[in-house]
Amino acid sequence: MSLFTGIAIFLTIWWTVLFAILPWGGKTHWSEGIEPPVKGMDSGSPIEPKLKQKFLITTAVTVVCWVLLWACLHFHWIRLPDFPTNY
Repeated sequence: MSLFTGIAIFLTIWWTVLFAILPWGGKTHWSEGIEPPVKGMDSGSPIEPKLKQKFLITTAVTVVCWVLLWACLHFHWIRLPDFPTNY
């Protein structure tokens, strides 16, 4: 795997994991039964999004997934040319 491919795969995994982790632990104004602080604000918006914590968790999960993928490709547990193609 080249450096560019590794970075591209890492970023793809990172964004996918981020969207999976974003809803975790989110308390919304609606679920808590309080009015949003700004008129016109969605009642489903999180009270405290904790984005820094979610970014760190996302990065940690992505590193584990990426290392597993790298190991599979490096040690030839899975070879990309072996995937079937339907032409």
